[in-house]
Amino acid sequence: MAGGSGTNGQKRLAAVDSRLQATGPPGSRGQGVVWPVRSGSVPALADGFSARPETASGLAPALVPGATVALVPGREAENSGLPDQTGREVPDWPGSCGKTQLAAYSAESLWRSGRVDLLAWVTASSRASVLSGFAEVAAATGSDHVGDALSVATSFVGWLRETSRPWLVVLDDLRDSTDLDELWPAGPTGRVLITTPDPAIISTERQVLALPVPAFSTREALSYLMGRLTADPDQRIGAIDLVGDLGCEPLALVQASAVIATSGLSCRDYRGHFAQRRAQLTEARSGIRSAAAVTWTLSVEQAERLAPARGAQYLLALAALLDGHGIPGAVFTTSSVCGYLAAGGTSGTGQEVAPNVAWGALLSLERVGLLAIDPATTPPTVRMSPVVQEAVRAATPKRVADRACRAAADALLEVWPAEEPQAGLADSLRRCTASLRRAAGDSLWSADGVHPLVLRAGQSMDSARLTGPAVDYWRELAAADDRILGSSSADTLMAGSRLAMALRAAGQTAEAVAWGQWVLAGRARLLGRDHPDTIGARIDLGRAFVAAGQPHEALPILEEAAGAWERVRGADHPETLAARDQLAIAYLSTGKTDEAIRLSKRTLADRERVQGQRHLDTMSTRQRLAETYLTDGKFKDAISQLKKLLVDRERVQGPDHLDTIVARASLASAHHSSGRMASAVQLYEQACQGYERVLGADHPDTLTGRANLAHAYYTVGRLTDATTTLRDTLDRCERTLPPDDPMTQAVRESLTNIAGE
Repeated sequence: MAGGSGTNGQKRLAAVDSRLQATGPPGSRGQGVVWPVRSGSVPALADGFSARPETASGLAPALVPGATVALVPGREAENSGLPDQTGREVPDWPGSCGKTQLAAYSAESLWRSGRVDLLAWVTASSRASVLSGFAEVAAATGSDHVGDALSVATSFVGWLRETSRPWLVVLDDLRDSTDLDELWPAGPTGRVLITTPDPAIISTERQVLALPVPAFSTREALSYLMGRLTADPDQRIGAIDLVGDLGCEPLALVQASAVIATSGLSCRDYRGHFAQRRAQLTEARSGIRSAAAVTWTLSVEQAERLAPARGAQYLLALAALLDGHGIPGAVFTTSSVCGYLAAGGTSGTGQEVAPNVAWGALLSLERVGLLAIDPATTPPTVRMSPVVQEAVRAATPKRVADRACRAAADALLEVWPAEEPQAGLADSLRRCTASLRRAAGDSLWSADGVHPLVLRAGQSMDSARLTGPAVDYWRELAAADDRILGSSSADTLMAGSRLAMALRAAGQTAEAVAWGQWVLAGRARLLGRDHPDTIGARIDLGRAFVAAGQPHEALPILEEAAGAWERVRGADHPETLAARDQLAIAYLSTGKTDEAIRLSKRTLADRERVQGQRHLDTMSTRQRLAETYLTDGKFKDAISQLKKLLVDRERVQGPDHLDTIVARASLASAHHSSGRMASAVQLYEQACQGYERVLGADHPDTLTGRANLAHAYYTVGRLTDATTTLRDTLDRCERTLPPDDPMTQAVRESLTNIAGE
């Protein structure tokens, strides 16, 4: 046989098989993919949307397969800032030219015409949002896998390069090109559309075509204005002159037309109000260039007239603190926001404000063009121009801003589900929290500590496996807690603990150990050695030592922690049992397999007695015991445990749950290692069918299972089946995984060993 035969060939192939199995058990919860696929929330088109036939006609011809196009502000939208009364430079509405609306229109046009099989809308305002968006679309396309968000995103970008399916990725509001380091999407069948407020961000990217988006042409502006004012033709009187006054600015036209449409004013009447307000603002700011910097103030006044209880300005101040790309609409009807509106004087009497009244105030803001509400999402999504938000924040009195900050934090926490929500909602809540923190500064801290929302957002980042951004988040929070509260505060120690865990997840184990030691010392000094938080810190430090390849240092720490939990909680408490599990892992890591087996058997027996045989924790302990048996070469014992595990998984979680499929694959591997090849082949085949049914044929976990099945075929002499399976697997790997993916290399080597290809 080409590529080696007999014992030597089997050894080489076995080495490849061990690398394949080392990639880890499946972890995705995705289902089989049904094409075409949409991911992310595409903003709805505004009333009276204009496709800009004169000023943006180059977008459609430029956005062809293989192209990357960036919509950037036109020259007149790049005005520099002007100083206010304090001398601080106030940005004069840079970039408010309708880029996102044009991107949404192009995306929907390609989707409706059937020219793309994948439409992915990704908010690109931060590294965390890019990773979240890519991870979400990877799950939707079946190209996700076990690993952190960066690993998943990298794999997804590799899939884009290789797939034959036509796709479009929109990166909305890119603010820093380094947020796309190693993640620039590209591929011969794909289109990339970027919106950015700063042309310099993409100026060094040679493959990006920058398309400036200027103000409307006079014809476009007049057409838009006339189209919006259809209810009363008399309102159009003076339209051409108003277009000139507004400089054809899209945002100014949106707001002016909305005020006119919701009032008895004509264009001529509005011109008078506009001129008067512009003169006032020009005098106050020593000059003002943008029309939209004037029109928004007139819109606020009209919203107050429309609001059922005159609360629009307070609600606008709160909305301006959150992420304008998407605010969950439920935020605005929480008890926190209703109480804030009542305290703000919306009813004039301090009486309670009902949720429907708060929503009515929000609708009034939408009617005058200050924000948009997309009812197609659940919950409805509120969007607001970043430049409008900045202007509102600058104009809001500090006492109102402080109340709005506290209410916004309480409201976000109120709508944040106890269980981590779906990826899109979680990303939106995290972005709103980040926006609020930037606006609030230190006001989210009090004598009692940091607002719980700040901790909840960090925990959400950990849950989403945003390892790099999570490290940055917890590091910054630990520094802020230390500065504001002191190094010995419970909040500072909590942030340090979360930072240590994030560092461990990111593979920065040496620093994780250092932070773990600092947290343990601080908690022992502040709380005492047997306080639950101190014991928890001891467990975390032990895990950090194991992850750092220092299990011998972990052993005494974990032994002390297990003993402490037993003293404090009792021998049967879940915390005690979990500590024993960690200690067993450390025993195994130091080669003390007998101790690991003895402790795992004891823990398993206690879990069966206390929690039941089919409790998820019990099954996890059984899985670890079986793995320890395999490591020790006790295949019969491993098979016995895995058989029980598979039966329990099927009964509790069902045959198509991934934990069940993993158990079946593990049992197949145990049979393979023990030489029971008939059972191994049958179980491998069943596991592969399960992976393909649940995850899809191209998922990395499915491909790993197929490669292991091919090895089993080879071992029993079914060379044709082994070769056919590996050829198909290699073809799928090359199409869906990055070119340098270890999986692809391992399968290629396997095929060479078997068939000499």
